[in-house]
Amino acid sequence: MSAPLLSLRHAAWPLILGLTLTGCALQGPATRVEVAMPSAWTTSVTPAPSLEGSWWRSFGAAPLLDLIDEALAANPDLAQTAERVVQAELGLRNAGASLFPSVSAGASTSARRSDGGDGPSSRSESTSASLSVGYEVDLWGRLAAGRRSAQAGVEASRFDLDSARLSLAAGVAQAWFQTLALRVRLDIARENLALAERLFNIVEVRYRNGAASALDLSRQRTTVLSQRAALLPLQEQLRQTEGALALLLGRAPQGYAVPEADFAAVAIPEVAPGLPSDLLVRRPDLAAAQARLAAADANVEAARAALLPSFELSGSAGLASAALLSFSNPVSTATLAASIAQTLFDGGRRQVQVELNESQRRQLVEGYRAAVLSALQDVEVALAQAARYREQEQAQQTIREEAQRALQLAERRYREGVDDLATLLDAQRTLFSAQDNLAQTRLARLGAALDLFKALGGGWSKPG
Repeated sequence: MSAPLLSLRHAAWPLILGLTLTGCALQGPATRVEVAMPSAWTTSVTPAPSLEGSWWRSFGAAPLLDLIDEALAANPDLAQTAERVVQAELGLRNAGASLFPSVSAGASTSARRSDGGDGPSSRSESTSASLSVGYEVDLWGRLAAGRRSAQAGVEASRFDLDSARLSLAAGVAQAWFQTLALRVRLDIARENLALAERLFNIVEVRYRNGAASALDLSRQRTTVLSQRAALLPLQEQLRQTEGALALLLGRAPQGYAVPEADFAAVAIPEVAPGLPSDLLVRRPDLAAAQARLAAADANVEAARAALLPSFELSGSAGLASAALLSFSNPVSTATLAASIAQTLFDGGRRQVQVELNESQRRQLVEGYRAAVLSALQDVEVALAQAARYREQEQAQQTIREEAQRALQLAERRYREGVDDLATLLDAQRTLFSAQDNLAQTRLARLGAALDLFKALGGGWSKPG
């Protein structure tokens, strides 16, 4: 190595070391968001098992397991989210590649002949090969910050995928529960239609025998027609719900048959919510917000580092020969260069970029705080609804049993001529309403359980 190159190397090392230490000072601490977390939930919590990852198994319905497995494997929206994870990982690889030197090689050969008219002709040949190396010294950590931002983006996209899986599983369960509930409500409506038709026959017989008026006959006929009309919206809701479930499964809604199950036999599980502070590591959406905040920190560092000079090293070596496809008697060349560049005026563009990134970071801080508070509210509401619907279902079961007894008594008393038709019709409407309300209350209770599972993160936990 020549003396000038040695002198250049020895003189550059102290400068490079000092600039590197200055660059390390640009990297600030990660942004911390202070959110006052309550020590306990407002709604009283009864002892229950801890939440597990496959939470849908706790409903005790085998068809639901198959439906969720199918949706997780074939749902197109989930597949799109998974591709965004792949794109983020590729972006990370691209950002990491900027930390390494770039190497390029080239070769050329040519032959040239010229005729000078009256003068002599000439011919020239040449062959050359070259190798070039370029490397940007990341003194201020700009490239490393870009890689950290890309890494945080990968983590955020993975957490988004986990959130999408949780939402999809809950959506499939909700659509299936709605399908079962609508089938039960249709059966109830059909039973009440059959009951109304049977009572109409009784009134018609009594009318023929002079024991009932034409008004009684018209009232009961109206009841029969109303019961028939009540079937139509329920049938339409059932078709729409089955179609929505088919789409969640990645199927065409035409011709899809939703699996049958006993709606009353579906278990309604209880789950321990844990402490409010546990949500910070149990909700994938909160973890994604944290990762995006880390990416914002890295973006601010990169923007600040862009204000400082850039330092690049480059080198090249080559061979050249005055021959075609041959390196006979070659001429060799070698170059080593170091350059430093600083933008003196850009209209404030780089400084504006710093301020923009800092504003985006502040926005993400407030977004994370809002997400945490919203998560706390989600759990609180789900706990309250689970308790309320549990009590409502018990009360509704008692109401249905009393309504059944009341209708039996009213029908007997009407046959015996003790009560009029109005009493019988009122008892019939009361029973229909009680049965329908019971099915809807049970569906609401199942929905509250799903909401609680989603609010608690579905058994998910943040890696590490």
